[in-house]
Amino acid sequence: MKIFLIGFMGCGKSVLGKRLASRLKLDFADLDNLIEERYKMTVPGIFSHFDECVFRKIESEMLKTFSSSRDNFVLSCGGGTPCFNNNMDLINSSGISIYINLTAKSLTDRLLNSKTNRPLIKNTPRERLFERVTELLEIREYYYNQAQIIIDGINLKPEDIIARIPKLKD
Repeated sequence: MKIFLIGFMGCGKSVLGKRLASRLKLDFADLDNLIEERYKMTVPGIFSHFDECVFRKIESEMLKTFSSSRDNFVLSCGGGTPCFNNNMDLINSSGISIYINLTAKSLTDRLLNSKTNRPLIKNTPRERLFERVTELLEIREYYYNQAQIIIDGINLKPEDIIARIPKLKD
């Protein structure tokens, strides 16, 4: 079983993915971490040394390679992964896609408290962050909403998610 977690930056894909993988006894991977390991650069480093276009090509290549080389996993995708290079089609044809949906307000609150360096909001002033998150979310929701399972995502337990995945119900 291949499970792809998608959603906006800060929605909790990685934390939830680790718990879900443990509960299902599957391997867990984070797409951004896979990219960093392979290219020996951080995601912000790739953005600053090259540009977003180069990063998106690398991201799509890594998604395709990883998803075709393994049978069972939970993969936390980057926030923009589903939105480029037909990645959402690849995700849906390869396994189960789960969109962790949060409001722009919830995401903004989480991002304000995050210590993670996020290239797409790096130069956004705090007072403009909600507006930036709203802009990006409005563009990305078209892709996110193509997920096979959409879950409103505040404080979900792995059991809550498992119960909503039809193939995993007892």
